Amino acid sequence: MMQRRHFLQLGLLGAGSSLAHAAEFLPQNVTFLGREKFQQIMARAAVENWAALPMGTRVAQFGQAMLGTKYTAWTLEIDDRVESPSVNFNGLDCWTFFEMALGLARMVGKRQRGYSPSDLLRQIEWTRYRGGVCRGHYLDRIHYLDEWFTDNAVRGNIRYVTREVGPVVRLTGRGNDEMSLNPKLYRYLRANPALVPAMRQIEARLERVPFDYIPKQQVAACEPRIHSGDIIGIVTNRAHVFCSHVGLALRTQDGVCRFMHASLTHKKVVVDKSIHDYLAGIKSHAGIIVGRPV
Repeated sequence: MMQRRHFLQLGLLGAGSSLAHAAEFLPQNVTFLGREKFQQIMARAAVENWAALPMGTRVAQFGQAMLGTKYTAWTLEIDDRVESPSVNFNGLDCWTFFEMALGLARMVGKRQRGYSPSDLLRQIEWTRYRGGVCRGHYLDRIHYLDEWFTDNAVRGNIRYVTREVGPVVRLTGRGNDEMSLNPKLYRYLRANPALVPAMRQIEARLERVPFDYIPKQQVAACEPRIHSGDIIGIVTNRAHVFCSHVGLALRTQDGVCRFMHASLTHKKVVVDKSIHDYLAGIKSHAGIIVGRPV
């Protein structure tokens, strides 16, 4: 039988939530990798009082603390059957990079004497899973970035500011079904093919949600309205998926609004070119969506 540890904490996870629930379904030697790096980052955050920073600046600061971390694909796929909130400071992909920066920033917003791996795992559960709850099942997790933005905006974790940042166009004539079409690429679906029809139902629901984005030709003019710490979803021209990549905005000392991300090209977390130059360099990139942490 699946063993589960329960954690209850008052007022930690979400605005308007008086009693927050979090769960860990796998042992932390599987779900929390890189404790030494976590401790180093938290020690620096305490000395420099990052908790006092505005939320977006705080997210960007934690993102910069992970610069140089090696790019590691599939860091969300940690078991064949059991789903559990997880963290890996030793290797990051694009999703886990932005998610951990956000989770760390949210965690220190609740001031306490010290922070444990379980504290961060609570935050990861709150943003990674639909409605903020993991029940140990793969389909509890939000798998598509467009749904992550929508779900977390509804629950008050971010503001979906795409329309405020720039002119948008509607994406039409495309499915959002990459996972159900390619289940052998995903560890849990490969081990549990019976999950594929339910995944397809989730995808079909997402395809009915209107999806607007800022075209990449408009992004340069919009960059003055993008803040450090904003979550930048990269919209793709590829079939079968709306978003193909994600990172954070970082306004550097030279005034340029750059793209900070876990990069497959650079094989590590980097501060890259300006957002518009980054988009221009990859033909398949169509534009961006923008979420602002709150």
